[in-house]
Amino acid sequence: MSELDFVVAIPARLSATRLPGKPLRLIGGMPMVVHVAHQASLAGAREVVVAADDPAIVSAVTEAGFKAVMTRADHVSGTDRLAECASISGWRPDNIVVNVQGDEPFAPPEGIRAVAALLSRTGFEMATLATPIETAEDIFNPNVVKVVANSADAALYFSRAPIPWQRGAFDAQRVDLLDSAWLRHIGIYAYRVDFLQRFAQMPPSSLETLESLEQLRVLQAGFAIAVARTPVAFPPGVDTADDLVRAEAYFQKMHRL
Repeated sequence: MSELDFVVAIPARLSATRLPGKPLRLIGGMPMVVHVAHQASLAGAREVVVAADDPAIVSAVTEAGFKAVMTRADHVSGTDRLAECASISGWRPDNIVVNVQGDEPFAPPEGIRAVAALLSRTGFEMATLATPIETAEDIFNPNVVKVVANSADAALYFSRAPIPWQRGAFDAQRVDLLDSAWLRHIGIYAYRVDFLQRFAQMPPSSLETLESLEQLRVLQAGFAIAVARTPVAFPPGVDTADDLVRAEAYFQKMHRL
């Protein structure tokens, strides 16, 4: 296939512990999930679909001119929701699906396309993106997920811990910020529909449970995840009310330029 062919699926769950009603929270007067769909629509995908768990999300998305499907409300994870979305949408087993989180209102189209191209190029079961960590605070922040990859750009491990451990410096509670030694994982994924369905049917793994990182289920089962540096920066997503305030400020700043 000469032209990159992929679809984007956006899981959106109305209830969230830290920010209830998150997909419908307004940024610049528009629901957050609509911002995500708009960004995805600029990436060159054949189709962009929001996989919603509530009719209010479906209404907001369709009223904005984007496509949404209603999925079950009892899904444990976004992967499960996307697996149902793929079945509803009738996507072929070999279709590339990019999973863009519903709380990433500023996900850059270039990054969305890059992860689809990475999967197509490598032939791995999954693909994702990363970016160098630039501060010691982020290295030790458990909310900043770290990834270590091998020379073939396949993920070795994801962790909330500071990996790799800089022996000597870290032992002495000192940090030498070596060039690109630490990578922050960006939570965007690409997979083909057949692997997405298989992933959703796998039981949670022990490492996944320990770290609360779903992608470890894939590594522990022996499958490969390709990792590439993001071609452009991914602004932070929205998890909390404070994040929402920052997102509004970011939006206003971008639209003043």
